Amino acid sequence: MSRRILLKLSIAAALSASGVFSASAFAAEPVLSVAYAGSMGALMDKGLGPAIAKQDHVQYQGQGAGAFGLAHLIAAKQINPDVFVSITPGPIEVLQKAGLIDTAVPVASTQMVIVYSDKSKYAADFKAAAAGKMAWYDVLQKPGLHFGRTDPQVDPQGRNIVFTMLLAQEYYKQPGLADKILGKVENSQQIFTEPSLLSRLESGQLDATSGYLSAVISHKLPYIKLPEQINLSDPGMIKDWYSKAHFDITLPGGKTDTLSTQPLVFYAAVLKNAPNPKAGAAFVKLMTSTEGQAMFKHYGYSAPKGGDLQSAK
Repeated sequence: MSRRILLKLSIAAALSASGVFSASAFAAEPVLSVAYAGSMGALMDKGLGPAIAKQDHVQYQGQGAGAFGLAHLIAAKQINPDVFVSITPGPIEVLQKAGLIDTAVPVASTQMVIVYSDKSKYAADFKAAAAGKMAWYDVLQKPGLHFGRTDPQVDPQGRNIVFTMLLAQEYYKQPGLADKILGKVENSQQIFTEPSLLSRLESGQLDATSGYLSAVISHKLPYIKLPEQINLSDPGMIKDWYSKAHFDITLPGGKTDTLSTQPLVFYAAVLKNAPNPKAGAAFVKLMTSTEGQAMFKHYGYSAPKGGDLQSAK
């Protein structure tokens, strides 16, 4: 059985066991199920989730995981949320091809950063790099340093850190930098699930990780800001600069897929087969409202960029 299939089954089993995507027969209020990119946990659980529960009198039930992994589970009808919130267009496109989404709207944006642990033996070096006194990529090559990231097969962030490193080696004129820091694209010693990545960092198991600025601010963690030439935050740079970075991943069955950069924009959509489409629509409306946008800003997110993602007819 392939690694991807095993991962899908494990996520599906976890969701089923937690009851996240099954409405309780004893619930006094209808359930709103939301599947979202794992980095959004703090915003969803502490901000938007409680807000929609109070506003619409629903039981908010959310689950965060790698957006591509969730998209494939939804497409296979292994889970059935009302709303899907993704980062980058790719996972949305999976569900548009499956006929489960017509239009997804941008609700926020972010950028790539390097997050570090204040418990790391290299914390002083990271702090110096954050202040511009050392090169951050030199610190990440220190002996014995433990760096964490997510799986590029199932999570956009896992892809984005590879793109960041590939762009960095061009921007800083450091040939081979991506290999020196990341090793292979699928490096099992560095790869963890998205919801666990920052918690491992906070506990001191990892010295540094990839991260989205939004999630890092939400968790109040120290970080190193990266120049816009490599942080994937500017959709205007996609065509002439970001698009220079490509890499391959091996799909189940042995086929190779060549990946390209996508803007770090969060998109939300109500599923066509949503059990509670009315509540789903209310949740998307909340995210795009003045109140919702204030919550995004409070948790470190930037304003949405670009237009709606329309399904090809």
